[in-house]
Amino acid sequence: MARTNLYELPAAADAPARTWCGGNLGGDNETCVTTTQLAGTDAFAVTDSKPEGSGRELRMTGSELDTFAVHWARARGLTL
Repeated sequence: MARTNLYELPAAADAPARTWCGGNLGGDNETCVTTTQLAGTDAFAVTDSKPEGSGRELRMTGSELDTFAVHWARARGLTL
């Protein structure tokens, strides 16, 4: 099975972007990331809310993003 290049896929038209914020150390929306589902997939674009992060994104499958979140939480001593 061929791998899909996630960076070639558009955002899903029927799935709104979701913004996740925390800390608010730099003011409104300075500590946020946005996730946008990619068309026809269980994959997402993750973008930074800060102006210096504009135009940069990381694209991950849902499984990759889930694995990252679980391992990140465990490493930080958080419980889910």
